[in-house]
Amino acid sequence: PALSEYEKRAFYVTYDVTDQLKRGDNAVGVILGNGRFFSPRPDMRSYGYPKLLLQLNIEYTDGTTAQVVSDKNWMLTTNGPIRANNEYDGEVYDARMGMPGWCQPGFDDSQWQPVQLVSPGAPVLSAQIGEPIRIMDTLHPIAISSPKPGVYIFDLGQNMAGWCRLKVSGPAGTVVKLRHGEETNSDGTLYTANLRTAKAEDIYTLNGKGVEVYEPRFTYHGFRYVELTGFPGKPTLDTIEGEVVHDALPKVGDFATSNPLINQIYHNIYWTTLDNYRSMPTDLPRDERQGWMGDRQEVSKGETYMFNAAPLYAQWLTDIQDDQHPNGSVPDVCPAYWQLYQDGVVWASTFIIVPHMLYEQYDDLGILRQHYDAMKQWTDYMTQFLENGVMTRNTYADWCFPPRLKSEMTVINSTDPKLTTDGNMMSTALFYHDLQLMARSARRLGKTEDATRFETLAAKIKIAFNHHYYNSKLGYYDNGTQTSCVLPLAFGMVPEEYKTNVFNHLVENITVESHNHLATGLIGGHYLMRVLSDNGRPDLAYTIATQTTYPSWGYMISKGATTIWELWNGDTADAGMNSRNIVMLIGDLNIWLHEYLGGIRPGSPGFKNIIIKPEPVGDLTWVEESYDSIHGRISSEWHRSAGQFDLRVT
Repeated sequence: PALSEYEKRAFYVTYDVTDQLKRGDNAVGVILGNGRFFSPRPDMRSYGYPKLLLQLNIEYTDGTTAQVVSDKNWMLTTNGPIRANNEYDGEVYDARMGMPGWCQPGFDDSQWQPVQLVSPGAPVLSAQIGEPIRIMDTLHPIAISSPKPGVYIFDLGQNMAGWCRLKVSGPAGTVVKLRHGEETNSDGTLYTANLRTAKAEDIYTLNGKGVEVYEPRFTYHGFRYVELTGFPGKPTLDTIEGEVVHDALPKVGDFATSNPLINQIYHNIYWTTLDNYRSMPTDLPRDERQGWMGDRQEVSKGETYMFNAAPLYAQWLTDIQDDQHPNGSVPDVCPAYWQLYQDGVVWASTFIIVPHMLYEQYDDLGILRQHYDAMKQWTDYMTQFLENGVMTRNTYADWCFPPRLKSEMTVINSTDPKLTTDGNMMSTALFYHDLQLMARSARRLGKTEDATRFETLAAKIKIAFNHHYYNSKLGYYDNGTQTSCVLPLAFGMVPEEYKTNVFNHLVENITVESHNHLATGLIGGHYLMRVLSDNGRPDLAYTIATQTTYPSWGYMISKGATTIWELWNGDTADAGMNSRNIVMLIGDLNIWLHEYLGGIRPGSPGFKNIIIKPEPVGDLTWVEESYDSIHGRISSEWHRSAGQFDLRVT
């Protein structure tokens, strides 16, 4: 079942087992893994030993019914072949300890022990609404190398999340180890430094009975490269295959252009997104794998053009609300396996932004109604931190903006004051945006008094923001970083008489100071491309999108990336926080590709009305996009040549 805040709720899953039932005796067998309930990490909460609650409902052809429920008569053993397991370190499997027929009628379980009756694992059971996690694809190695005797490195050709299926034959007791990593070192060995404490290894002991096939059950890894050691003989490309594992979200869109670089960037976005669907939107597959709030703030909207992400995010919002403290505070990570209740506005704003995104993309007013009181509670709670209209709570600032100085190319966050955006300025802008969204929700739900209160407070914050941060002599906000221009423009905080100056400064910062490159981190990047296009410069957005020099998405590709990096300087930065597979730096690029290059936008919630408005920019000669909205398929295809423009819409 899906991950959850176990002190509040556990999800259950339902299966149709009609085809498995047969006349006569039947048996039910269950294997329990540790998951996040029995935590393998010293820095994470643990909720006890794995538990089972099972109910089998049987409907007979004569109309009668029966139930089989897990109770004190069930039996268990810990002497099965899975000797250890967790998501981060992998699985240890000894095939010599296999028990043929263990889940079939007539198996001798006399050496097993009775189960222990325990208290429920969570006070509330809820039906899982998100899609289950399944094997969704299989990748085959494209190359094998041997950097050392007995050490073989397989290249799957694509950074992925999942596990390997191993085929092996040899003497009983032979121990084969698979280790997983995203990169290789310069000498061809496996690079694992950025996995930090995660072992990311599966260990298999052979039983010696012919060709043996093994794949783990209770782990997953983020990897492109696999190190195989202990293998009896010389492996071939058929020895392993990569099983791509993620939530089985239906694919709802396609996107392609005449520019191969844009297509490869989209490919990287697509894989990064699906690799981080684990019943919640995770950050990355190293030793974190947490539901970081800030990462998905606007990225989530772009995801809806690729997958039907509504059930996943609806379920995640339940986790967030379950994690909310009685005073209104919500954590930076949900479920709160890390107890990070730091009350920074920016990350927590996801609890306001994502429900409104689901309403706009899916016309789901029920989402707003379900979470309105909790969102209001958080908004009211955060209001206490306002000082003269400025929001004083910020934890991470504009996380991971690209360093410029050669001396800083190994760091995670630059300390250059010219590039650093003031945290309070960001928090004030985001909180203004939150209030605007809350006012809209209140009006949609008929809560006019709340709406008026939110609008009044937002108006006061806008005045204070401009008074405190706008420099009328220089024509920009604060120190003039790209993010300090982008956020007020994105949220409508810039008075009409200031707009030209602020936008012109943003353009100058990009074209002159940054040499046609972005200089935003996680938060500024969530709005950059749309702000440029909405203010008349989609051409500049396209220039940024097609750069291949640092910092850019194309630069990642020039270094061999098949997914999106955690850091713009991921090829040189310290391994301590340097994943090659994380969504946060996608920003609003994916939204921009679909809504601006492809040109499909919602004209009203749920695409009941549609806006088709493609931007034919740069050297593009064609763009094709399709999207399966809740009202049916929408497609936009345009071509241009010799002064002619052809647009075909369905």
